[in-house]
Amino acid sequence: MRNSIKKAIGETVQDFINTGIKSSFTEKELNALGVKIPEIQLTTDQIKEIRESLSLSQTVFAKLLNVSPSSIRQWEQGKRQPTGSTRVLLDLLKRSPHILDYRISS
Repeated sequence: MRNSIKKAIGETVQDFINTGIKSSFTEKELNALGVKIPEIQLTTDQIKEIRESLSLSQTVFAKLLNVSPSSIRQWEQGKRQPTGSTRVLLDLLKRSPHILDYRISS
């Protein structure tokens, strides 16, 4: 495959990923096209801002995320970092703060 075509396909696939369009590429295929899934970086301040933007205490926020209140405290104090799917969920909450509103019933 010519480099220019490979680059164009890679850019298109990257755009798909960035906009949330579903695709079924393997990691090997993405790597071959030069497509990268960016690491999610969250600072302690960003985690606290996410929680405060929802007007939730650490305890309620922990329940919403299905983690311990201790985890929330440690993330906000910089003693630990969220990992895996929790990091992705926090990133989603940063982008769309009301994505988990359905979890809070009245």
